[in-house]
Amino acid sequence: MQIHKRKKSRLWLYIMIMFFVLFVTCIVIAYNIISRFSVEDVLNSSFIQDQIADTIEEQTGTDEYSAFVPFLADVTGISKPVTYLFLFQNNTEMRPGGGFIGTYALVRMHNGKIEIIKTEGTEVLDKLTPAAWKPVPPQPILDHLNVDRWFFRDSNWSPDFVDNSKRALAFYKGENGKLADEIDMVVAFTPTVLERFIGLTGPITIDGITFDESNVTETLEYEVEYGYEKRGISFENRKQIIGPFMQRLGDKLGSDIFSQIPTYVPTILSLLEEKHILVYAKDNDALQQLLDAQDWSGKVQYVKGDYLLWTDANLAALKTDHAIERTLDYALEKRADGEIYATAKMTYIHNGTFDWRTTRYRTYARVFVPTGSELIETKGSLAWDRTEEVGKIDEGQEAGKQWFGAFTSIEPGETGELSFTYKLPKKITAEIENGVYTLFVQKQSGLPFAGLTTHLDFGTTLKAATPPESPDKWHDTSYEVERDLRVDQEFTIELSK
Repeated sequence: MQIHKRKKSRLWLYIMIMFFVLFVTCIVIAYNIISRFSVEDVLNSSFIQDQIADTIEEQTGTDEYSAFVPFLADVTGISKPVTYLFLFQNNTEMRPGGGFIGTYALVRMHNGKIEIIKTEGTEVLDKLTPAAWKPVPPQPILDHLNVDRWFFRDSNWSPDFVDNSKRALAFYKGENGKLADEIDMVVAFTPTVLERFIGLTGPITIDGITFDESNVTETLEYEVEYGYEKRGISFENRKQIIGPFMQRLGDKLGSDIFSQIPTYVPTILSLLEEKHILVYAKDNDALQQLLDAQDWSGKVQYVKGDYLLWTDANLAALKTDHAIERTLDYALEKRADGEIYATAKMTYIHNGTFDWRTTRYRTYARVFVPTGSELIETKGSLAWDRTEEVGKIDEGQEAGKQWFGAFTSIEPGETGELSFTYKLPKKITAEIENGVYTLFVQKQSGLPFAGLTTHLDFGTTLKAATPPESPDKWHDTSYEVERDLRVDQEFTIELSK
């Protein structure tokens, strides 16, 4: 019995030794295999990409974002260093492309490391503009901002972010911006992004100043406009607080990124959908096509049917948009001549008072409509603020659309209206006569919120509509609905012939 036990114990010892040798051998072999691959190889492997795509689909409930997975190595700087130009578009001072560009940052990503190369106010860059660099600005900027050249800070005058990005890159280079020729991506974001993210991470304290979801936009604005003096900071360095703030926010977001993916992904997707984050890939046509198709690039959309985009440009140099409540009303009417006439009207309710960030609302508004539209009448335009003199009406073509523009002003505590009436082109009239009308209402990039109402009278009975009217409005010739213009809105209406 003792011999049997000894043999048995020796047998188990041999088995354990052989298992250990085999285990070590497997580790060595695995290491030798893995060591041959870079992080780029891993990210570009079909297996890893499938796993990432499956995770995204699990979190979002759709596979429509899987096409972006092959570009992960490119946009994260794994395949090669990637340089980003970040534009902070302040949507409390709206501009056609999203908001006043008060701050920019140059950021490089490489091998999982993020280097903030430069963060500063755009006025610093613009101040150093060479005398020979003197692009002529659009006429409204000349008239209302009293400048003699087009600066980087005002480069987002188009409603199309792709066009704005190309212009921003050209202006940045023309003003001798650092590493201008090495920029690969342009990303714009609004304070709404900071509000949403800090709502996820919780409050952040920088230099004794606490930022939370409710105060982050106003507090940052105050510190870079007035608070810096109390902290003994020079005017040139007044925006330096933004750098530590962004670093701290990034650290908090990254510290629990894996556990918070179910929360982060929907938040980021909603910010992209609402056009608070806009992305342009400079020399990556394949990626740019995906961004355009997903409507993440802020591109003015091409549609076959009717189209409407209203943009505001706050030209009062203060952050009054935080106090403005908007409702866009769109009306159609078939007149006796058989033509279809449209009226786009914006109602502005000024809920603010005169203070350090708020003044009368001075906006240069433009409405973008189908090409071939003919302007008939404008109401509410002003030559200047604090006057009743009727202002001039501008018109032109941009981004594949016809536009009409005018200036108006609304005092604190008052309500103002501006409207454009125009005849729709014959192709839209023909679609209505053929029994189907479509409308695409595109939201201005960066706009926090606006209401949308429709009053569309076709002079013939409606058969069906998407989205539908409330049942009490059925069985007549008009279509009336109210929508939330946080995102683009699409309408399809079937008509009796």
